[in-house]
Amino acid sequence: MSRHTQGSLAIVGAIAAGIFLVAFVALMVVGGYTFSPAAFLALLVALLATIVLYLGFGGSPATPAAVERHVSRSADSVATAPAAAAPAPAAAAEPAPAPEAAPEPAAETSTPDYDGDGVQEGENEGTKPATLDGPRDGKADNLKEIKGVGPKMEEMLHGMGFYHFDQIANWTDQEVAWVDANLEGFKGRVSRDNWVEQAKILASGGETEFSKRVEGGDVY
Repeated sequence: MSRHTQGSLAIVGAIAAGIFLVAFVALMVVGGYTFSPAAFLALLVALLATIVLYLGFGGSPATPAAVERHVSRSADSVATAPAAAAPAPAAAAEPAPAPEAAPEPAAETSTPDYDGDGVQEGENEGTKPATLDGPRDGKADNLKEIKGVGPKMEEMLHGMGFYHFDQIANWTDQEVAWVDANLEGFKGRVSRDNWVEQAKILASGGETEFSKRVEGGDVY
C-alpha cells in the first residue's frame, strides 16, 4: 500500500468519525432519537460516507477540494435525514361524572291518625284533656317516674297543663290521641310507653319497677 493510499485511508477515517459524531448529535437533538437508535443510524451514515469517500478518492491522494466536496455531501445527507415523528399527545381522560347526591328524606308533613277516625287532623286529633293552671297545693308529682317521661318531657307536660299522675291516669282514648298528636318532637309517646297504665298504678300509691329506680336515684 502506497503512502498516498495510506494517507487517503487516514483522511477517510477521520472524516467518517466526524460524520458519525455530527450524525449522532443531529439525530439525538434534531431527530429526537434515543441513544441506541441514534448511534446505530449514525454508524450507518458514517460507513456509507466511508465507502463513498473511498470510492470517490479511487485510491488517489486526497486533496483539500475532494475532502471538502465529500464532507459537504455527507453533511447534506445527514441534514436531510427524516426526523422521527413526534409522538401524538395522549388524549386527555374525560373527568368521571360526579356521583348524584342522595335525595334528602322528605320531611313529615302530616300527623298520623291517632284517633282512628280516618282523617288526619294534625294537632286536632282526638279530644284535648282537662288541664290545670298549676300543680295542686303548689307541688307536682314526679312525672319522671313514668317510663318515657324524662326531664324535657316533664317540662313539656307542665307547659301543657299536666302535673299529676291522676290527670294522666284518667285520659280516655280520645284524650290520649290528642296528647300523642301534640307532643312536639315526641308524637305517639303516650301510646308507645303505656303512660295511662303506669299513671294508674302511681296515682293509687303503688310503684313500678321503673319508678323504684327513679326514686333510688338510678335514673336521671
